[in-house]
Amino acid sequence: MLEFRTLDVFTTQPFTGNPLAVVLGADGLTTAQMQTIAREFNLSETIFVMAPQDPGHRARVRIFFPTAEIPFAGHPTIGCACLLATLDAATDDFTRDLVLEEEAGLVPVTVWRKAGIMEAEFTAPVVPHGTDGVVAQDRLATALGLDKADIGFATHQPGIWQGGPRFLYVPVASLAALARARAMQPHWDAVMQAAGVDSAYLYTPSADCDFQARMFSPTAGIPEDPATGSATAILAAQLLASGALADGTSRFHLRQGVEMGRPSDLFLSVDVAGGALRAVRIRGAAVALSEGRITVPQA
Repeated sequence: MLEFRTLDVFTTQPFTGNPLAVVLGADGLTTAQMQTIAREFNLSETIFVMAPQDPGHRARVRIFFPTAEIPFAGHPTIGCACLLATLDAATDDFTRDLVLEEEAGLVPVTVWRKAGIMEAEFTAPVVPHGTDGVVAQDRLATALGLDKADIGFATHQPGIWQGGPRFLYVPVASLAALARARAMQPHWDAVMQAAGVDSAYLYTPSADCDFQARMFSPTAGIPEDPATGSATAILAAQLLASGALADGTSRFHLRQGVEMGRPSDLFLSVDVAGGALRAVRIRGAAVALSEGRITVPQA
């Protein structure tokens, strides 16, 4: 039997945010066994913790959708780091720096707990950058059940960016349009194939945060994600291309999962110098929810 914990991430309130399963002591598992366990939990992501390859790091981790492994993801990084720091802590309040070895690279994370609130901030292992692919606005609108006029606002137009994972970014004109959006088949699959992605991240300005967002990835087994840290990190490239970033450090508060009844708060910091991205950081809270043991699947 393997020990596991679950946490809700990008929230301080249980039963909101993005749920995460963390499987401890996973060194002996094969890739197929990890995939089977991730499919059993059937959450947007499950993270498996193993001994680090470098003893100076806290752990090696692997992250899985219900359908496939991914090289990096934000809410597993935040949740796993918070859990490991808690297991290591000797006091109620603390600050700890640690490094997770992810498939996309080394991810430094700072974790702190104060007055019972656990938070973490990581630096993205890959600076977001552009990629090939373009999708016509009318096809994109049809795939989302929206009108062409709903796509884009101000200087923000759709784009495709990557930083480990790869996302199609879709600025929409209003919160009302964001709420109406749906993945409409067969148009959705055609647009995803044309863009060379399996996920679309929609965002729009909001009165109670900088941007409210939704993320759809049904072909990856995630009809909608309550909070997507990796997409929030890569949003930095979309914001730069839209003229929303100046040299220096820019900070943004994003909300996601509102339409799902699982509101999540994500905080993005972006360093820009000479008009280019230099570093991207994501901050969020996590709250422990459950723990237990799970059977090891047959090899």
